[in-house]
Formats: sequence, structure tokens, C-alpha cells
Amino acid sequence: MAGERNTNTPAVQGASQALDQFKYEIANEFGIQLGGDRTSRENGRVGGEMTKRMIQFAEQQLASGNLGAVTNQPGGLRQQWR
Repeated sequence: MAGERNTNTPAVQGASQALDQFKYEIANEFGIQLGGDRTSRENGRVGGEMTKRMIQFAEQQLASGNLGAVTNQPGGLRQQWR
């Protein structure tokens, strides 16, 4: 609904800033200006791409036996998400 705030919290404390930066990098790649005046489709496309890339990264790390990289702090993972 209009006026509601997002109350989602990252699973890793301190990840909010890295996730926000990641979100705006994806939006920039797609040429999308995020905001309440945009369609759900535009805003959702960014979130969907974020999820796709994070899952792809986690799968690659798990396949290589590098479970530690999947569970580390997100600041170290940000470069891998691109």
C-alpha cells in the first residue's frame, strides 16, 4: 500500500548498505531510475536480477566446495555479484 515502509531486514547484520549499492548498480545497468513513481515491473526487475545473481554466485561457490565464501560478510561478496 502507499506510504508503507519496507521492513525486510537482511539475514547478515550490516548487509543493508552493500545490498542497496548492489540494487542501484543493477538499476543503472538496466537504465532504470528506482522509486515509487516507477512501475512494479521496473522495480521488480531489479530485485529479480539481484536474486538471480546472488543465487548464481552461491551455486558457483558451493559447486567449487567454497562454502565459506557463501556465508562470509557481504562486503567481500559484492564484487562477485556483478
